[in-house]
Amino acid sequence: MEKLDIVLYPDEGLREVCKPVSEMTDQIDKLIEEMFYTMYDAPGIGLAAPQIAVQERIIVVDVSETKDQPIALINPEIVQEAGSITWEEGCLSLPGVYAKVTRPSDVIVRGMNRDGKTVEIEANELLAVCLQHEIDHLNGVMFIDHLSNLKRTRAMQKYRKLQHQGS
Repeated sequence: MEKLDIVLYPDEGLREVCKPVSEMTDQIDKLIEEMFYTMYDAPGIGLAAPQIAVQERIIVVDVSETKDQPIALINPEIVQEAGSITWEEGCLSLPGVYAKVTRPSDVIVRGMNRDGKTVEIEANELLAVCLQHEIDHLNGVMFIDHLSNLKRTRAMQKYRKLQHQGS
């Protein structure tokens, strides 16, 4: 299994709208396996294809404590949302940066599973937040875009400082 490189902000690919996947193929299935491997290794609870420099609408998530409830979705879309929840989010493409983001607390997401079948997932709380975060990536949106200007500026200052320390 190959661990993929995670693209870091401000890579331009993170701001692109990804193209839909036309059909499930062995190549897409292999990519999904590698995305799970990369996500678990990071460690993270979600990963979107643009975070590994693939501009296609594919996400993987697993919010379970035991890391045994993997969800892979192709061409996911939010078809229903309700409620509100504030959760501290982070991102594998912005390591070390965390901020509270308010999003819908309950969502229904439709997409294609690894068998090529259309599925709907009803999600709440952390799973709902994670799915929305990853779907945002497919639309060129990052969690920092949901912050006020002041909070986004502070988050980016922290990120630049962490990047500088790491180099």
